[in-house]
Amino acid sequence: MPVESDNDRLFLLADFGVSATYTPLAGGSATINVIFDNEFIPVDTGASVAFAVQQPKATVRTADIPNATEGDVLAIDGVSYVIRVVMPDGTGITELLLEAQ
Repeated sequence: MPVESDNDRLFLLADFGVSATYTPLAGGSATINVIFDNEFIPVDTGASVAFAVQQPKATVRTADIPNATEGDVLAIDGVSYVIRVVMPDGTGITELLLEAQ
């Protein structure tokens, strides 16, 4: 028996997430809730100067994007992001690594 249901995940994203528009390459679109993060990630350049880049990512219900692939688009707060990596965790949640268009 799972610890949480798909409905539990839906409520989590509704409470803590933001609205996004998911557009697959195949066409069509859907409004879904995602938890969006755009943190700075340190990059080791081998030099003594600190350097960091932003790594946008979204946490979504796998049921909302069952066929997500690289190249699909996720629009959040007026910014379009191309999905670069799709990482389902096997529990009903998928993390998407994004690239701003």
